[in-house]
Amino acid sequence: MTRQRVCGRGTRGTTGIKMPCYNSIVVDAPIDKVWDEVRDFHQLEWGRPFITSVTAVGEIPGDRVGAKRVLNGAFEETLQELDESRYKLSYSIDEGPEPVSSASVSAYIGSIRLLPITADDATFVQWTSQYQADNPQLVADFLNPIYAALLACLRDYFQNQTSED
Repeated sequence: MTRQRVCGRGTRGTTGIKMPCYNSIVVDAPIDKVWDEVRDFHQLEWGRPFITSVTAVGEIPGDRVGAKRVLNGAFEETLQELDESRYKLSYSIDEGPEPVSSASVSAYIGSIRLLPITADDATFVQWTSQYQADNPQLVADFLNPIYAALLACLRDYFQNQTSED
């Protein structure tokens, strides 16, 4: 089951309203296996069919802060944090289609964090984002279905691996 909260309460920033968004899902796989798939910024095999292309930009590998990618020819992103001990990565959207273009959104930071579910060796995955925008609800309405779809892809990726074993 995917949980989605459209947006939390925003705060007024210098350039629009700063908003948080939150999505989560449970993946029926151990945290280390899920982390092995998620941690490489240049590898989104688990995101198919929603992610159709990932283009690495520059020489920095996908497991190093500063790695850049372009998703589906539209979203230019940079890895800002990769915390192996906390199973967390954060990235910025540097450019994208409306309503997440650099003209409409600033200070965008998305984060994916994994937490172990010890009772059944599963993984709780949460995808959060914060950004400033003049129309934050429009941004949330655009991004939340993307995050929900990607989380469902991640869950299904591991379900398919389990059924093939």
